[in-house]
Amino acid sequence: MARNDLDALSIEELAALRENATDKLMEKVAARRAELEAELEKLSQYDRLAKKSQVAPVVKARKSDDKKSGEELKEPVAKAA
Repeated sequence: MARNDLDALSIEELAALRENATDKLMEKVAARRAELEAELEKLSQYDRLAKKSQVAPVVKARKSDDKKSGEELKEPVAKAA
């Protein structure tokens, strides 16, 4: 809209134009916000997966490993001749 057109409008017409522009802006902001929230929800699933993968699995020692480590800790016993 050209500047001259705005000058030709009455106060009531300008107020109505302002109200319509504000309403349209609010609609667009709400639509964009909904788009961004939907995208954020999609991306948050990757965050959940990353947090799950960061937890280290618990590794249990096998019985054969326990025996080996126990044998290494024992002091050698001298044989009696």
